[in-house]
Amino acid sequence: MTTALITGSTAGIGAAFARRLAADGHDLVLVARDTQRLREQATELHDRHGIEAEVLTADLAEDRGIEAVAARLGDRKNPVDLLINNAGFGNKGRYLEVSMADELRMLKVHCEAVLRLTSAATEAMRERGRGGVVNVASVAAFLPRGTYGASKAWVVQFTQGAARDLAGSGVRLMALCPGFVRTEFHARAGMGTDNIPGWLWLDADKLVAAALGDLARGKTLSIPDPRYKALMGAAKLVPRGMLGGITSKTGRKYGPR
Repeated sequence: MTTALITGSTAGIGAAFARRLAADGHDLVLVARDTQRLREQATELHDRHGIEAEVLTADLAEDRGIEAVAARLGDRKNPVDLLINNAGFGNKGRYLEVSMADELRMLKVHCEAVLRLTSAATEAMRERGRGGVVNVASVAAFLPRGTYGASKAWVVQFTQGAARDLAGSGVRLMALCPGFVRTEFHARAGMGTDNIPGWLWLDADKLVAAALGDLARGKTLSIPDPRYKALMGAAKLVPRGMLGGITSKTGRKYGPR
């Protein structure tokens, strides 16, 4: 039985990964900031699927949180076979409307933590000749839309570059780029969602199933829905200057309020 470690496991896409992987028989290491929610999640998944679920409380905006998770990923006696770097958040407001402290905190979670945890995991995985990493990015990575999109663009470029460097090692890396998913993400950031068209919303469980399928097929980039694949294909045909204006207006309509 293999073990998967999931950051941001208690809600949204992270919780969907936990449900699916537990149902498939994987033991889990569940990582988030809220110990009580982690314990409740671990108990539920153990009782329902008979798997072992370890709880690791960590704030990935803090060095000690990153270090604790990196140490668990580097444990050779209790190896982690699959890492899901899912933890993340958005800030309400445009550039210069968000405090520098909040911007740096987001970069710590989206970029530094992803780099350090991916490195800790893949070093151990390469020694064993097998393993996988899914770094959750966003379709915002492909649009000129603020620091959130910029941080997710870094995740995509880093993941695909690392995947190239580790080709042939038995370690797979993939950047997952979802669109709008019904989770706690927008509420936590204070973002309104009433104006987002229904057809743009994705189901977290279906998204995870598609993502794991793409990882098994060896893809390094997953946009797990035909609607968003079509939208991102169309975006490539629009001049960057015009695209910036469109996404800015879209952000005002569908983003923070």
